[in-house]
Amino acid sequence: MKTPAVIAALAALAHEYRLAIYRLLVEQGTGGLPAGAIGDRMGLQPSSLTFHLQALQRAGLISQQRASRQIIYSADYDTMNGLVGYLTDNCCAAEGAACCPAPSARAARTARRKKAA
Repeated sequence: MKTPAVIAALAALAHEYRLAIYRLLVEQGTGGLPAGAIGDRMGLQPSSLTFHLQALQRAGLISQQRASRQIIYSADYDTMNGLVGYLTDNCCAAEGAACCPAPSARAARTARRKKAA
């Protein structure tokens, strides 16, 4: 990811509602959620929801797809992985640095399941 795209993504996520919406969409997987369901879960009026969804979409963090009369929003995992990769690209580059993030509990469970299989 290029620095301007990283800055745009971080700026879009630097708001309580947008961060919550993004996390909700990441949890939903590739199927995403209709705009109405997102608004209901976040307790946002349609105009406010649209404003926040557009900010996330402009930053490339989410995408939309029309399904009949609904608009389904989903997280863009390539952008998410690019952002995380950019932020951790030089992690532990200095000798002896202990800066690498610990794996999340979910990632640790997944790794244990893969080993067991």
